[in-house]
Amino acid sequence: MGNLSADFLETKLSDAKNHFERALDCKHTEFDDLYPYMIEHPQFFWYKRYVAWSELLTIVKLSEELEMDWKTQFTVKQADYISSRVMSSRVLDEWYETIDSNETVS
Repeated sequence: MGNLSADFLETKLSDAKNHFERALDCKHTEFDDLYPYMIEHPQFFWYKRYVAWSELLTIVKLSEELEMDWKTQFTVKQADYISSRVMSSRVLDEWYETIDSNETVS
């Protein structure tokens, strides 16, 4: 794969990650503009996150097919979630790294 293609795909992967994280944080995304009437529905944020997750998985799949190392843009835990492909409540709750609960606060 040429440098232009690799750079393009890395940018798309970064954009997809950002889109998913914005959806996770309930921030504005393109989905809000496409379906403004959905904001009134309780399922809206679930759909928004699902769309962003699907986009992320699609870009990761393309990266794998082109033999690009996509995992460098993610933590180990995030890469594991993506590899499992299922957007569970655990993914939503634990996407961001947190302080280990076993650590003591001094």
